[in-house]
This record gives sequence, structure tokens and C-alpha cells, in this order.
Amino acid sequence: MKRRHFFPATAAMYLSATTLQAQPASARNFPEKPIRLLVPFSAGSGTDQLARAIAQAITAEIKVPVLVENRAGAAGMLAVQSVATSPNDGYTLLIGGTTTHAANEFLYKKLPYDPVKDFSPITTLGQGWQVLIVNKDLPVKTVAELIEYAGKNPGKLNFASGSSGSRVGSEAFLQKANLKMTHIPYKGNPLAIADLMAGQTQMMVVDTGTAIPFINDARVRALAVTNAQRSPLLPDVPPIADTFPGYNVTHWFGVWGPANLPADIKQRLNELFARAAKSASADAAFYKPSGTASSTSSPEEMARFQASEAKKYGEIIRGAGIQPE
Repeated sequence: MKRRHFFPATAAMYLSATTLQAQPASARNFPEKPIRLLVPFSAGSGTDQLARAIAQAITAEIKVPVLVENRAGAAGMLAVQSVATSPNDGYTLLIGGTTTHAANEFLYKKLPYDPVKDFSPITTLGQGWQVLIVNKDLPVKTVAELIEYAGKNPGKLNFASGSSGSRVGSEAFLQKANLKMTHIPYKGNPLAIADLMAGQTQMMVVDTGTAIPFINDARVRALAVTNAQRSPLLPDVPPIADTFPGYNVTHWFGVWGPANLPADIKQRLNELFARAAKSASADAAFYKPSGTASSTSSPEEMARFQASEAKKYGEIIRGAGIQPE
């Protein structure tokens, strides 16, 4: 009887050891030290909130710290360049998305990085809403009233943006409405909202993860969402598409490593980030409060998605008449 039980146990141990040996050593041991997760925007932004929720979930799983670092400025380019020039060992990663890998290449004449060649896609993390907000003292409550008011006050209104995705949402709206406002750029959307509330600017488009606390406290006024459908967290806020059919400016998140990331390390990171994005802790900390839908992918699927989003944003930017800086 003992022998009959001994053989299956021994076989299982042998198969487990054989499977482990078949895995590349780098993947088996990775990570052996803290992972740096760079965020191209300021603390409190939607990207920052997501990065911290994901980092917490991965750290809890693997017991190795995932450290979030904010490197705001230059439309996210500081953080992006830092990751692009880091060793391709999987220990320095970027959480970005619409701004860094879809819009920037059409907004700047000399982008200091190639959003395709300089990076290894790992996985998408989610897609969400943006919302057009205004200073609460501005005498408008609808998109139609904003258009009328801006038309009667040419050259007197400013719009803020803390990312390229934020800017494109506003520029596309202004182009549709045939309005002119002065653009005031910021290092991050939380900083832009602060000046919006102070009356330094009057309008901006921002991701719902950043905006909703200010909307709920009535510190800013939400007029419309930029997506074609209403946000589940802002059911009473109509889409801009209700006024301008076909208008649809979304935003999305993803994680990248430097170019030529070893395949086994990329696969390991893909699994870690995908599980984190689907975890209960990340859902409670970010996805549910922001209304962002978690969405993961293989590295190959992410590369195709990035290409399609870049094409879409290029069309939006050219259509809005935005000249590269």
C-alpha cells in the first residue's frame, strides 16, 4: 500500500521539478528586487491612481515592492524618456496611455522618443471616460450655453490641460463648436483643476478618475462627457456627441517596458499586471471609483490596439487643426 502511494507522489515531484527547470531562469527568479513603475503625470492624476492600485496588488502577490515614481512634465515625456533609456531587464516600467503613446507624436514636431520602436508593450490596463468641466462660477450649465457664452466673449476664456489627451479633448470640442480659447498647459491634471477652480482658467477636459471628487463636491461643474456613451458614474451628464454627432474622444491606460524586453520577462510581467488589473483590491481602489473598465491584453494585442489608437488620434488632431509644437 505504501509503495502504491509513494510512486504518484514521487512522479508529481519529478514533473514539478522538470517543469520548473524548463522555465528560463530569468523568469523563474524574476523579480528579485523592487520594480520601478514610472508615472508621467503628477500625484492624484488618473494614471497615478491606477499605478498605485496596480502596484499595491502586485506587491501583495509577490512580496517584492513595486515602487511608483511620479515624473511629471513635458506632456509626460520626462518619464517616457527615462523608461526608454533604462536597461531592458524588466525593473523599470511605464504606465501611460493616450497621451504618451497615441497623441504626443502628432502634437510635437520633435518627439524625443519613438512610441513604437523604443518600447515593449506588456498589457493594456483599462479604458475610461473623460469629462468636460468648467469653473463653477461660469454662468453656463450646458454645452449649448457654453458655446453661446464663449461666442459672446471672444478671447476672454482660457482652457487648461494637464496631458495631451486632455488637450485633444478640448481642442476637438472647440473645433467642432468653432470657438477660440487660449490654451494653458500644466504638468498634470490635478494642477490644472486647481487653477480651474481658482478661476485662472474656465474650461478643461479631464479623465473622470481625476474629476469625479471635484464634481461630486460641486467644486467644478460637469457639462458633458467626451465618450459616445454616458459614464455609469455620471449618468446625468450627456455626451458631447448629443450636440456634435460623431464626437468620441476616449482615453486608455497601458504598461510598457524598454525595447527588446526578453520574452520570458515580458510574459511574466504580462501575467502579473493582468492579474493585478482584475484583482478585487485594484477594482475597489481605482476601477470602481473612477468608472474605468479594466481591460487587459497580450503584448501583441496591445501593439495592435496602440497602432489603431494612434491612427485615430492623428485623425482627430489633424481634423481639429492643431499644429505640432
